[in-house]
Amino acid sequence: MSDLSHVDDSGRVHMVDVGGKEVSRRRAVARASLRMAPETAARLRELPKGDALAAAQLAGIMAAKRTSELIPLCHPLPLTHVDVELSVAEAAVEISASAETTAQTGVEMEALVAATVAALTVYDMAKAVDSGMELSEVRLVEKTKAPA
Repeated sequence: MSDLSHVDDSGRVHMVDVGGKEVSRRRAVARASLRMAPETAARLRELPKGDALAAAQLAGIMAAKRTSELIPLCHPLPLTHVDVELSVAEAAVEISASAETTAQTGVEMEALVAATVAALTVYDMAKAVDSGMELSEVRLVEKTKAPA
């Protein structure tokens, strides 16, 4: 009846049983964009390298590791690598987050959560000077699966 992975035929939500799946090497990459006034972006670029964005990078990595605590039906995964990169553009901060594991299910949610939390951390740091910022274009851009 339902094609949603976490909903059964009667409409009840459930955690997907991945016990029968083979372990494989999985990777996902997500991106997010935090749009802002050009003046706000300039202020971020003028700060000493890493100061403003290091906290956001660390927040994204920490968030990826806690995804199963934030998204109720996600499996806790043994992440083997998480990377979060932020770059300040003319009127935005662009975020790319990747997550990797060797497991029975993918890491899309971990990459998406990492990118989103990194963007929200920048938002939190800059909200005092720019109340018009907009988090947009959060999306999965890559998903791979290979034999373990």
